[in-house]
Amino acid sequence: MAFTALFERHAEAVWNYAYRLTASWSQAEDLLSATFLTAWRKRGDARLVRESALPWLYTVTANRARTEWRASRRALRLVSRLTPQHERDHADEVAARTDAQRRLAAVVAAVAALPASEREIAQLCLLGEMPTADAAALLGITESSVRARVSRTRARLRRLAGDQTPEDTP
Repeated sequence: MAFTALFERHAEAVWNYAYRLTASWSQAEDLLSATFLTAWRKRGDARLVRESALPWLYTVTANRARTEWRASRRALRLVSRLTPQHERDHADEVAARTDAQRRLAAVVAAVAALPASEREIAQLCLLGEMPTADAAALLGITESSVRARVSRTRARLRRLAGDQTPEDTP
């Protein structure tokens, strides 16, 4: 019963966060399922921040997204080596032309290129829209340190993504 309440309380926020990380509705659905499966399996290990499991769920989601991204990159490299250029799926070409997805994908790639501490801040505060006080409690640092890291991370993302930062995304 408590787990059902946890799911109902945080599923939408976790799905939105997963979408921001992946720029894909279906991948966000998969990450939502995987996150709550992991939450069920590790329910005794969850770290609450201000009596909320949401920051921990965001961390689980980000870790799952990174793992799946690496696996998909390996699979795509293999498929591209095995598939002649003229036989590529037309649906992939249409999806690649979608402006909103390309923009969000550029931001996600820029976030992935960040150093670990900045990537964590970007995922929590910029993509996950977590308040700086909650991020500070989760990371065990001061709130002013989080604000400084957010500022540095935004500046670096502007350079990496050509001025398309997470603050510009929905």
